[in-house]
Amino acid sequence: MNLPCAIIKPLLIITALSFFAPAGALAQTRDVPGGKDFPGIGRFAGSVISGHQVKNFDTARMQAAVFKDGKPSATPRLEGRITRIAYRTGAGPSIVEVSRNFETQLTKAGFEPLLSCDTDACGGIPFTEAIEALPIPQMWVDGFNYHYHAARKSENGRETYASVLVSENNREIYAQLTIAEIGAIENKMVDASAMEKGLRDAGRIALYGIYFDTDKAVIRPESRPTLEQIAKLLVSQVALSVFIVGHTDSQGPYTYNLDLSRRRAEAIAEELVKTYHIGAPRLRTAGVAHLAPVGSNASEAGRALNRRVELVAP
Repeated sequence: MNLPCAIIKPLLIITALSFFAPAGALAQTRDVPGGKDFPGIGRFAGSVISGHQVKNFDTARMQAAVFKDGKPSATPRLEGRITRIAYRTGAGPSIVEVSRNFETQLTKAGFEPLLSCDTDACGGIPFTEAIEALPIPQMWVDGFNYHYHAARKSENGRETYASVLVSENNREIYAQLTIAEIGAIENKMVDASAMEKGLRDAGRIALYGIYFDTDKAVIRPESRPTLEQIAKLLVSQVALSVFIVGHTDSQGPYTYNLDLSRRRAEAIAEELVKTYHIGAPRLRTAGVAHLAPVGSNASEAGRALNRRVELVAP
């Protein structure tokens, strides 16, 4: 049967849209590797973690008031440990139901509300554009249909901020929880002389000043000072060769972490060769995942110690 052209064209468009739909989002039935709930907050029943990002020191914008005339009226810039977790919930619950559950949990955890608003009251699309949401398909935000909640907690002289953005896409509910634990940056710089001493005395030196995004092997720009010190050491010690060994915590599958730690070590070697002109034969790489912990993987403090790079003497 021949279909009229007017019918065929819409069918082709629908087919194309279906083909380019994010298959990972549609097929996801379990948490992303390394994904975990924030302690004391948890998740809405039946949700899976679609995105997970933790940065030991970064900045985050928090909307503490609704927009006025399309512009922010109170947007504190927070510095400290930033955690962003995106959740996807199957069809059924409403934006309101998921939002209220998160708000209840935040209240139980000691957070006091700063702002709760829906689409129009918040400021519409400009409001969502100012929120640092994880990328699609980890988090979906419909600027015409969402709820936002921000809260603050002060405990033992330490401030923590939290926000929850809940929206909907294709009848599924997406929620992003952002936690900003305010704190000063920890000095993790180890200079060339300290590296030399560690290699001489212990045969190894742990480095915490090389940064990667969660689950990635791309070196972040703030790693440059530590890379410069490694290069300085190798330039001053022309006969020195080292192993660069990547380490992770125990979150996520072992085989995944083994590959990630190896790729991160390789990325460091490649950067030293490309940018600092260190001879490639002087740099050997390895990844050991979480097989050589220096802290307990049962605590966040221990896991932070375990996420490191080491220079090891041959």
